[in-house]
Amino acid sequence: MKQFPENFTWGGATSSYQIEGAWNTGGKGPSIWDVFCMIPGKVANGDTGNIACDHYHRVKEDVALIKKLGLKAYRFSISWSRIMPSGRGEINQKGIYFYNELINELLANDIEPWVTLYHWDLPAALEFEIDGWLGEEISNVFAIYAHVCFESFGAG
Repeated sequence: MKQFPENFTWGGATSSYQIEGAWNTGGKGPSIWDVFCMIPGKVANGDTGNIACDHYHRVKEDVALIKKLGLKAYRFSISWSRIMPSGRGEINQKGIYFYNELINELLANDIEPWVTLYHWDLPAALEFEIDGWLGEEISNVFAIYAHVCFESFGAG
């Protein structure tokens, strides 16, 4: 029987839209998924991520479940529109607080946070204002968002 290497890290992964819920809570702006799911007929049964698993309100419970599973790492994505509701400009301190709370809870439980800055949930304002990822400005706008995240959550 094949064995995993001794230094193999067992972990779990999620994306912000699929787990957080709280789609319009705590200063979060709409993402392209929030908007897309509002269009009648686009998603089976009219389902949305508006509540999802309600991770936004259940961080401690969810981290306890991750620990109970024996996972040593947790890869999650940061919702750009929770950090910068319009994709640029204003920084939402409640969003910063939420992700710091999650990171600190993971670390307190000996679970290594692995972060994805973007998991297909662009702030809707950027889609409408600068043509999203097709727009010429997007790389500069993303660089500013990434800088805000590194400043707020650390670079390693």
